[in-house]
Amino acid sequence: MMQRYPEPFIAPMRSELTRLGFEELSTPEAVDAAAGRSGTTMVVVNSVCGCAAGKARPGIALSLRAGARPDHLVTVFAGADVEATTRARELFAPYPPSSPSVAILKDGVLVYMMERREIEQNSADGIAARLQAAYATHCATPAVQ
Repeated sequence: MMQRYPEPFIAPMRSELTRLGFEELSTPEAVDAAAGRSGTTMVVVNSVCGCAAGKARPGIALSLRAGARPDHLVTVFAGADVEATTRARELFAPYPPSSPSVAILKDGVLVYMMERREIEQNSADGIAARLQAAYATHCATPAVQ
């Protein structure tokens, strides 16, 4: 069995997304329920790595400030929500497992994927711009100002 990160260690990293309105998914059943929602659902595979802290989470926060945005925001935490993360990654096929990563599902179908390698190669502003472009293409709900 994979060792899980202690909750007190990752709680601040979780809260960076939950403060933005992300729903945490901790079971495969919760992932399936979220994926089955109509509209667009952004799924963030959160992690403890430096690129999640310095680039992914700040970029995600910036991306949600204006313009179109996904209807639903959900997250799983690699190394903590192990079974939920495994299930989420199954929905991202054919993309290999990667964390952090960001996926957008439309009516349960994967329409956009940002893998770790793309996160590592971008700044938070660059990630925000890429996500906003994906929202403009796939999402119709305007951000609340």
